[in-house]
Amino acid sequence: MRPGSGTGGARTIAVLPGDGVGPEVTAEAVACLELVAAEFFHDFRFATHPVGGAALDACGVPLPPATLDACRRADAVLLGAVGAPRHDHLQGALRPESGLLQLRAGLGLFANLRPVSVPEALVASSPLRPEIVRGVDLLIVRELAGGLYFGEPRELTAERGLNTMAYSVPEVERVARVAFEAARLRRKQVTSVDKANVLEASRLWRDVVTRVAKDYPEVTLEHQYVDSAAMALITRPARFDVVLTENLFGDILSDEAAVLPGSLGLLPSASLGIGTSLFEPVHGSAPDLSGRGLANPIGAIASAALMLRHAFGLEREARLLEEAIGRVLEEGAGTPDLAGATETLGTAELGDRIRRHFSELAWSGTSRGLAASLGA
Repeated sequence: MRPGSGTGGARTIAVLPGDGVGPEVTAEAVACLELVAAEFFHDFRFATHPVGGAALDACGVPLPPATLDACRRADAVLLGAVGAPRHDHLQGALRPESGLLQLRAGLGLFANLRPVSVPEALVASSPLRPEIVRGVDLLIVRELAGGLYFGEPRELTAERGLNTMAYSVPEVERVARVAFEAARLRRKQVTSVDKANVLEASRLWRDVVTRVAKDYPEVTLEHQYVDSAAMALITRPARFDVVLTENLFGDILSDEAAVLPGSLGLLPSASLGIGTSLFEPVHGSAPDLSGRGLANPIGAIASAALMLRHAFGLEREARLLEEAIGRVLEEGAGTPDLAGATETLGTAELGDRIRRHFSELAWSGTSRGLAASLGA
């Protein structure tokens, strides 16, 4: 048994493959977690449940009560993607995407972490100039439980659509603390993004974030309007460390940031809150790729690494899995969405390559910088 490994008790993972390419990329992430368990003698137990369009087809609702109950009982949730063209005509609570919103609310999730980095191996895949994207390493902390997505009242008639952006002091404070705690372990800079020049909700946001910052004197805080931040993410992305923002702005900015490494399929996310945490790639269901074996599994596999770190406290295993991903990219391997890839692989082939590197790293003990960073 390797030093620091061991079961630590069984951990239950609720797997929600969802729609489109969700089942394909989720299968690769699960296979990586199974390998982690085998290599380091952990006990991961997986149970699969429907969500989104798959749940609509099977149960008539996008989030069956049994799925939510299973997620609440689990130690972590791994989600694929939701959404299918055959359900585009549905409205409101019957849309597949509403299942994800209900799941976030039902699990008490309020902070979404979306790391974005551009290692040297991905510089050629970016549509932006190398001097712009080289060295990018940022973390978007998105508030997940409030704002326009959840605000009341909301209304849709033939003549009018209404959504309400509302935030309370506790809602802003708790997600702000997540961002500042993260910044303490990074480059100690938080950029809070709002629209305080025109929105009252953003003025409250700015006031609360400013007050929270006083508890973190070692962290530098700056405020930026969302339109200015959107431009800077493309023109000067390397200047950002931790970007803190509300729900809608975070949704848009994190998808924009996916341009930096060259593909939405690369990016993972972790959603944290008061109960079970949820981990998912940031990409959608990509129905045009479904069943073709072309979807990029890296976002899902990297989300599994975030699970190891944030849900289970398995930093060593998380770092090894992330390094295995990095080594595959250094080889020039990737799915067709990576413009800079010199070796094009399918979904399962890329997953297999990552797992091979993980096993080699786990047994060789040559992970770059890992022993030093963990004090081994």
